Amino acid sequence: MPSPPEQLLQKPSNLKAYLLLTLTTTCWAMNAILGRLAVDQVSPLALVSLRWLLVVILLLIFAQSHLRRDWAILKNHLLYILVMGAFGFTGFNMLFYLSAHTTTAINIGILQGAIPVFVLMLAFLIFKERVTKLQSIGVAVTIFGVVIIASGGSVERLANLEVNEGDALMLLACALYAGYTVSLRYRPEVSALSFLSMMAVAALLTSIPFTLLEAYMGHFQVPTPTGWAVVIMVALFPSIIAQIAFMTGVRIIGPGRAGVFVNLVPIFASIFAVTFLDEPFELYHGAALALVLFGIWLSERGKPV
Repeated sequence: MPSPPEQLLQKPSNLKAYLLLTLTTTCWAMNAILGRLAVDQVSPLALVSLRWLLVVILLLIFAQSHLRRDWAILKNHLLYILVMGAFGFTGFNMLFYLSAHTTTAINIGILQGAIPVFVLMLAFLIFKERVTKLQSIGVAVTIFGVVIIASGGSVERLANLEVNEGDALMLLACALYAGYTVSLRYRPEVSALSFLSMMAVAALLTSIPFTLLEAYMGHFQVPTPTGWAVVIMVALFPSIIAQIAFMTGVRIIGPGRAGVFVNLVPIFASIFAVTFLDEPFELYHGAALALVLFGIWLSERGKPV
């Protein structure tokens, strides 16, 4: 009988999905740090529009052959693409960067751990997707790891925890992205690059009215040099690399199982906060990391046959 490592190697598609989803969560954790760095350097809605403008320019340069090949299929799904771009890209990122003005990078990363809960709930409510007891336990364990970070390892702090405006916005953003994740099962049969290119166009178009509203309200801020650096970073890592990796991972193992990996975001966000924001790494971070990884393992072991 093959050992566990040998069994894993006998499933190259699953291993590929695990690596891609880990890369995705690394980029998303980086986005939490960049969101905080953007404060006072570029206004949040300007950041959303400029992010997707740069992504559209880059993708239209490198994805032309893919788009020409897939256009016959894509043109029949334009409404779906527009809605997905509006909720999964524009809506999520708009709330994400707004929340960064009233909460911390660590909190942003932590609250993204709520996405698997929304994903499993939506998959069950809308598609009647079965959730096993072991999967539920795995999600609970990962959420417990998230709670440890949220409480800073302090029971007293946890008991007095309050949800501020930024945290509430981030939870709403997570709900939007969970809906996007579940709806990826309906994406057209085209290359990930083609689909992402069209989604980026949809995100750009749907973000413009919000940016105009921001300017009308007097909150628009032209990026500083640091702001432009943030725009470039969020365009490359969370927008292009992470999205292609995520869509591919979801296609391989499904939205329910892929969503559990989002629990790695608070761990990676903590690591980046230590590295780039000089925040101390405490013992409870290590405990949370062990719980999150164990929870993902339980969810994978408990997946429906």
